[in-house]
Amino acid sequence: MAKESFDKEIQFLRMLALTSGAYSRQQFAERLGISVHTFDKTLRRLKEIVYSTYEQLPQEQGKEFAETLRFNYYDSSDPMLLFLYRAKSLKESESQRISLLLAALNEHALTAMELMDVCCSRLDPELPLPDEKTIRSDLKYLEEVGVIRKENAARPYRYSLRNDLVQALSMEELYDLYDFIDVMANTQVPSVQGYLLRDGLKKHLLRNDVEKHAIEPFLYKYHFYSRILDEAHLFTLLSAIRNRRKVQFLYFSPKAENSYTSRNTNPLFERDSKGSLVQTLPLKVVYDHQYGRWYLLSNSRVGIRKYRMEGITQIEETAFTTPEVFDAKRAELEEKLRHSWLIDTGRPVMVRARFFNPGRFEPNFVKQRVLLQGQWGEIVEEDENSFIYEIMVNGTTEIKPWLRSFGSSCEILEPAYFRQQMIDEWKEIQAYYASF
Repeated sequence: MAKESFDKEIQFLRMLALTSGAYSRQQFAERLGISVHTFDKTLRRLKEIVYSTYEQLPQEQGKEFAETLRFNYYDSSDPMLLFLYRAKSLKESESQRISLLLAALNEHALTAMELMDVCCSRLDPELPLPDEKTIRSDLKYLEEVGVIRKENAARPYRYSLRNDLVQALSMEELYDLYDFIDVMANTQVPSVQGYLLRDGLKKHLLRNDVEKHAIEPFLYKYHFYSRILDEAHLFTLLSAIRNRRKVQFLYFSPKAENSYTSRNTNPLFERDSKGSLVQTLPLKVVYDHQYGRWYLLSNSRVGIRKYRMEGITQIEETAFTTPEVFDAKRAELEEKLRHSWLIDTGRPVMVRARFFNPGRFEPNFVKQRVLLQGQWGEIVEEDENSFIYEIMVNGTTEIKPWLRSFGSSCEILEPAYFRQQMIDEWKEIQAYYASF
């Protein structure tokens, strides 16, 4: 798939999951900023990806597209929407060509010219035949991602698969490795690479006639689909930060009426974009565990800017920045984030809260949670019934959901305006439950 098409499918799937089928085709197309025809074409493309993902299953066991987006807990241990990454954002010709290269290298080590002969003889006649430059480019890509390696130091290079891991381990060790990857991919960020590694190992085990129930002992309910989808941009941004390069992208804020617009390729049908064209220097990527969101923090002509990664489309790297300028901007950002609960760069304020102990229950789970999640805050006073927690934060907006999640076990003491905000919110909640 082309990169622009990959962006479209990410936003398409996000909207499909958010609306759960409540939108009509016309409403869906308007929200995405595409035509109904493009909506239908994208839906067909996604179905093709799903069918190719599950093509190894018998016809009666194949998954329908709608079933991949259901929220039922016991449907699958696979995270929703991961199948988009399994498509690898490759064109059909690239996908078939790379599959042939890996199949040939699985038999024995080969040179680039020998691999080109394999592709030319086995490739679908309807697809264009690759030249030597294309094959070498594919081999360079596979070597960079660690799939193959060079066996000799002198030309012509002979390439072989890097499958020592699965070949050297016993079946029992492979079970343990699969379980470890399964748990880590479901509990750590980023996670897409872990899921792809797990799926590759699962296919290897199934090829060895392993019972399916033996490799699916855990069932997870994955809540934050945005986390999976936004990782499409994560490594591009991390690469730009590492190389001190600016990026350019089309951005749609969460409040915008549209969340995507197609790239204009035909000047006869050119139209104004609904998004904002952004050119900025990325400095840091932050993940919000509370809501499962990724944020990009960057520097522009107007200072520090923050972007939700779910609104980023058509991203590409641009100009280099000198190390001196980059380090100065990064230091400025870190100073502004010094008292930030997440990404707030506002004025620092001291928050004091009293937490009440859960009676005679041991262990004291309220105190344990405060110590675990309270970041750099400190417990300054304590008695047998409660303790007082203090923290200096940039504003109260970001810390409020965490404090509110303690319910009646937490009382805000300072600042006074924050205390009053919490009183008003709890009164509003109480009104919802007033008797009729």
